[in-house]
Amino acid sequence: MMTDQRAREILAAAELLHDADAVQRALQRVAQEINAKLAGQHPLVLSVMGGAVVFSGQLLPLLNFPLDFDYLHVSRYGNEKQGGQLHWKVAPRENVRGKVVLVLDDILDEGETMLAIKQRVLELGATAFYSAVFADKEHGRAKPIAADFVGLTLPNRFVFGYGMDIHGAWRNLPAIYAVKEQDSGFGIQDSEKDEAAVLAESRIQNPES
Repeated sequence: MMTDQRAREILAAAELLHDADAVQRALQRVAQEINAKLAGQHPLVLSVMGGAVVFSGQLLPLLNFPLDFDYLHVSRYGNEKQGGQLHWKVAPRENVRGKVVLVLDDILDEGETMLAIKQRVLELGATAFYSAVFADKEHGRAKPIAADFVGLTLPNRFVFGYGMDIHGAWRNLPAIYAVKEQDSGFGIQDSEKDEAAVLAESRIQNPES
């Protein structure tokens, strides 16, 4: 469990990647792109719990068209590099049928869970699928899906802030940080993964270390 003191130590030692102003500029740009693409389509917007809470809450007021809103919650157990098991806590519902669907998430890392969401939504009868992520992590490997709307591209490091957590802490930060090399013993980052699974991997070395 992350203690208050440990969380503050990690933040104090972390590297600032994008300050709050840069985050807000990226948010505004994503909103403009979505407005241009989806205006007039009355989409169903699905927010992926819990990483997309901050992104969703700040993005929705910037969208200038009527929409429906719902959420889903999915987690992944085990090592996603080896195709960890997907667990739907709240799966997409029948209300996607006949709708244009926009899924919001905080980060696209490996991409396996976003692909699974897309497949489930289309199987349930959605007429079109779009995804918007605030961050897309570059790790040099091909991803099975690309997001339609991306706020910022991040390096292959363990990042936190603006909805992305570090063992449950610091989702509430308005900026985005990366842990320093001395703290690189955190597991492979994936907002889709179950918290217990992340904690179990906390000794896996960061790919850059």
